[in-house]
Formats: sequence, C-alpha cells, structure tokens
Amino acid sequence: MSISIRQAQPQDAHAVVPLIIDAIGDIANRLTGEQTPEAVEQALIVLFKREDNRHSYLNTFVAVEHEQVLGILVYYNGEQAIDMDVNLVKWLEAKNAPSIVIDKEAHEDEYYIDTVCVAPEARGKGIGTLLLQFAEEQTKKYNFKKLSLNVETQKEDARRLYERMGFVITEPWSIIDEPFHHMVKQI
Repeated sequence: MSISIRQAQPQDAHAVVPLIIDAIGDIANRLTGEQTPEAVEQALIVLFKREDNRHSYLNTFVAVEHEQVLGILVYYNGEQAIDMDVNLVKWLEAKNAPSIVIDKEAHEDEYYIDTVCVAPEARGKGIGTLLLQFAEEQTKKYNFKKLSLNVETQKEDARRLYERMGFVITEPWSIIDEPFHHMVKQI
C-alpha cells in the first residue's frame, strides 16, 4: 500500500464531500442551511471550492493511493476559525438560510482536527492513523504546541484511539448542544 497525503484541490470536491458528510452527519445540514441530502452535498461542494471557510480545500488534506482519495483530514488553527466562521454565517445569511450560530470548536492557541474520515472500502488499513500523524507533523512545522479535536462522549472506541495516540481529555465541550470531550495532544 503506497498512501500519500497531499493538499486537497478544488477538483477533489466530489471525492471529499461525501466523506465530510459521513463524518459530521446532521451537522452538515446546519452548516449548509439545507435539508435534502442532494442539496447538502451540493452546498458543501460550493464551500469546499471556496477559500474562506472551515471546509475549504485549503484546510483539507487527502490520503490518496493511485490518485484515489481514501481519507480526508480537515485541519486548521483555532484563531483562523473565528474569521472562517464569520464568513460561513455571512454566506448562510446571503442565501437566506435559517439563522445559525457556529459553535467554537477550538482554542486560539491550538491547531484543530475538525474532521477525519476514511472511505468505507479503505477502513482498517491505518489511514486514519496516518492522517492524525500528518496533523501532528504539520502542527510542529507551524510551531504550535497543541493539537486538538473533539469527540462525542458516546464514541468510546474513538476516544480510546485518540488516547493511545497521546491525546488527553482537557474539558467538556458542547457542539450544537451535544456533549463532546475536548482532547489535546501536547506537541
């Protein structure tokens, strides 16, 4: 298996967006202001191709083998998230979407793993671990000392995986009124 990780490109949208939806579920409806699966996917494709929001290709890395996208990492720093979320709210308002408040997901001094997802046919091959290790390496390059993520409190298997990789629960967190553990790895 020869997996490489590269910066996503706008033309990766049709491979990346279904993985984002798989990872974030109903949150995608809120972030796009859409309700039908087709409309959610189309709106996320628009956001992915833009450069000013969380789910932009600029914040996305893809694990590929033979040019096939097998996994994704959406990753950015907590300080950037503030402006990106303002841009998202403006975009939603411009399309007359329901009023939305974007929950803060990271502290400003952290690099944040927003989304990690591996294609169903590629799961169990270590691609998720490779993407997490890549995020750690990038965080070092950017001279940040903290790498964070949020995991739903009921996802105990995921929490244990993150703990094995050196993440520790630092505080409770709430995203769209759902309970999460905020986990941080010191770099």
